[in-house]
Amino acid sequence: MTFPVEVTGEPWTGNVQPLLHEIYYALQRLLETGEITVIDLRALPLAPGEEEKIEQKLGQGEVRARIEALGPSEILETGIAGVWLVTHYNTEEEILGRYIEICRIPAILESQDQDIEYGLDEMEALLETR
Repeated sequence: MTFPVEVTGEPWTGNVQPLLHEIYYALQRLLETGEITVIDLRALPLAPGEEEKIEQKLGQGEVRARIEALGPSEILETGIAGVWLVTHYNTEEEILGRYIEICRIPAILESQDQDIEYGLDEMEALLETR
């Protein structure tokens, strides 16, 4: 018995569609329970071009933020509300980490308590100088 085999020349892991399903169920959990999901794209076995295919399928949203702290980080809203692409770079602009975050807003954009306390001190100083 023989089976036909088709070779396309393009490497392919078949992980794009399962990842999209994972994002779908994570988005469902976010809405129902508030559970946040973070998917480390660099930890997944993806063939060249599959990461770009995932980005293409998710599309682009309206929000883009760039943070400069110990190397830049870029936060992009995808075309799917609640699904964010977060990329961290070193000072040479090489990618250190790339994540899909399913959340209302990525944690990196939230002000930390210590920073807010510093902000209060700064506001007090501003109010004292007229």
